[in-house]
Amino acid sequence: MPKPIYVLSGPNLNLLGTREPEIYGHQTLNDVQALCAARAAAFGCEVVFRQSNHEGELVDWIQEAREKASALVLNPAAYGHTSVALLDALKMLVIPVIECHLSNPAAREEFRRQTYVSLAATGVISGFGAASYELAVEAAAGLIGAAKR
Repeated sequence: MPKPIYVLSGPNLNLLGTREPEIYGHQTLNDVQALCAARAAAFGCEVVFRQSNHEGELVDWIQEAREKASALVLNPAAYGHTSVALLDALKMLVIPVIECHLSNPAAREEFRRQTYVSLAATGVISGFGAASYELAVEAAAGLIGAAKR
């Protein structure tokens, strides 16, 4: 089995299901984790699924992914628009990085339309609600060749 796909989520995503459900949907972060695990299993992969409201902890996990992950799915949430630290950590990776968003940032406020994470991402998936995570895990599996096994 390949190294796991890391799936990391940034601030306020622990409140999925109750936080602005008209934008982010009614599924909880536990629901999203289950979707990711099931999608990864379909490709013979596992996920390491984590969420933090703390930028430094996300940086630590991205650095950990350098050695322990086959790919990284990252929903940086608000940190995508503000964190050069996340960008710098991502630039050290040689594994695929999929940026993931529940909503479509391009259709929202002007300040949400660009992210630092996009500068280091292999690809971006957004606007499909919780399915964005599933699609990102599937893309990661394809990029590491798991889809061919």
